[in-house]
Amino acid sequence: MSDSVYTSRQQRVLLVVCLLLLAGMVLFGLGSYITGFLGAGILYVVLRPWFAALVHQRGWNRQVVTVGLLVFALVVIILPFTALSLMLFNRIRYYATNTDISQLMAVLHAIERKIGFTFTAEQNVQTLVRQGVGWLSQRLPSVASSLLHFTVVIGLMLFTLYFMFAQEEGFLRGLRRYLPFRHDTLHELGDSLKNNVNANVLGQALISLVQAVLTGLTLWIFQVPDALFWGMVAFFMAFIPVLGTPLVWGPAAILKFTQDHTGQGVGILLVGVIVIMNIDNLLRIVLARRIGDIHPLVTLAGVILGVDIFGILGLVLGPLLLSYFIVLMRVFERENRLHSSLRKSE
Repeated sequence: MSDSVYTSRQQRVLLVVCLLLLAGMVLFGLGSYITGFLGAGILYVVLRPWFAALVHQRGWNRQVVTVGLLVFALVVIILPFTALSLMLFNRIRYYATNTDISQLMAVLHAIERKIGFTFTAEQNVQTLVRQGVGWLSQRLPSVASSLLHFTVVIGLMLFTLYFMFAQEEGFLRGLRRYLPFRHDTLHELGDSLKNNVNANVLGQALISLVQAVLTGLTLWIFQVPDALFWGMVAFFMAFIPVLGTPLVWGPAAILKFTQDHTGQGVGILLVGVIVIMNIDNLLRIVLARRIGDIHPLVTLAGVILGVDIFGILGLVLGPLLLSYFIVLMRVFERENRLHSSLRKSE
């Protein structure tokens, strides 16, 4: 006879509560380093087809392939994105500390003269600029400010990714054992995760890169100062659906109009509307057939959510987490419906 004051059901409930509390403490302790584990999961999904083709189909050495994929991820994916983020952060900080507010006011007053309506006051503009710079400074440093933090995050990402490949069978077996889903549901979740990663990471990164190159070239051709920097800005803006690159080439066209360079302003608008925006729509149609598609509203809400939590990495992580949450809700709905039908049949 057991001396415990708890029933077996109470013991199971308390065990679950303890597990949840400990998991919450672990997540709270990891804090901002959680992006390293999330990044490892994303890279695993992206690189796994190559790993499977080389190791499982061709029989190459697992350790050699794993190290090669880690080097590829570091050199081709992680370092370029990080360098781009650092360049963007440093240039934004430079503009924030060296931009003369009188120059900005001159442009705004020129716009007012063109439209015949006054809408600015220097004090309001200064307040908006300070607020905008403050908002950016709180989010961009999550990637760029602390070298130690960045090193630890990248180290965790690569370390986790290594064991996900090196001990893949045990990793997948553990997922199947501890995730509370049936085998068919797990298979569906795996396919959904792969499609969402491909659409949010590979697809959106390719679209953003193409649009950034076109935006930078357009601004350079029409003699907009610092076209390379604004092309980098366009890369990150392109992750935002609907708004995206018009937030870059639109103000550039307005600036040209205020400077009485009407031909250049019209040229920027024509290229932006006819080429850059339509190449976005064309690529989304093509990529949706190959690697899946995500509703723009989910992407927009995910970007807002992700940037607030993860900083600039939230441009990728936010839409991915939100879209996967929607997938889990659909699975939950179907499982409840199936459970209810089984109870009724009994």
